[in-house]
Amino acid sequence: MVKGRLHSFETFGAVDGPGIRTVVFLQGCPARCSYCHNPDTWDMHGGNEVETKQIVDRAKRGMSYYGDKGGVTFSGGEPLLQGEFLIQTIGALKKVGINSIIDTSGTFIDEFTEKVIEECEMILLDVKHSNPEKFWEITSKKQDTLLELIDLINKHEKHVWVRQVIVPGINDTEANIDALNEFIKKIKHVDKVELLGYHNLGVEKYEKLGIKYRLKDVEPMDRAKLDELSALVKY
Repeated sequence: MVKGRLHSFETFGAVDGPGIRTVVFLQGCPARCSYCHNPDTWDMHGGNEVETKQIVDRAKRGMSYYGDKGGVTFSGGEPLLQGEFLIQTIGALKKVGINSIIDTSGTFIDEFTEKVIEECEMILLDVKHSNPEKFWEITSKKQDTLLELIDLINKHEKHVWVRQVIVPGINDTEANIDALNEFIKKIKHVDKVELLGYHNLGVEKYEKLGIKYRLKDVEPMDRAKLDELSALVKY
């Protein structure tokens, strides 16, 4: 039995996939996104060791609320860093009738990734930027991995919710939305596209961890402008 590294749980999640969900935040992330509000999830050796049975037992508590659509969402950090643990845990959840969703930034792939994609119910895909150079600037990772992941998602006919954080001065333009609309044509089954407004609520975490926050002078995204941009999304 493979053990995982857990950052935290969230119960009654209503925004991390269809229905009511238990959200499992796994520890570790290879990216260093400029606007990340959970830098405490980066360290692969942080958090707490966890067994599959603990995840299943916690998820089972919410079964009466899941209905036909709800279940478990694995987020992070980057959950695909723990692919072997995911395969094991998704399988165990299936045995008790709970579906699993993967919330990924597409910044990591290894020999377990395809099996994870095959076994999960659907994908929440955080497209940091459609432009490769901007993707690198935001994440410090190459966009190639995201494209490889999309190929795997398409191969296994998985449905996707696309997300993108909109940051003032970085991607808050109509041109960016046009580029995003074009980019998501690469994905066969897009059920939903969400634009999420940048916020700076994680600044205190950076200070406590002694990490420089690169966007400290950027104001939170204006809600009215975000709504305007959201109206331009096509899929």
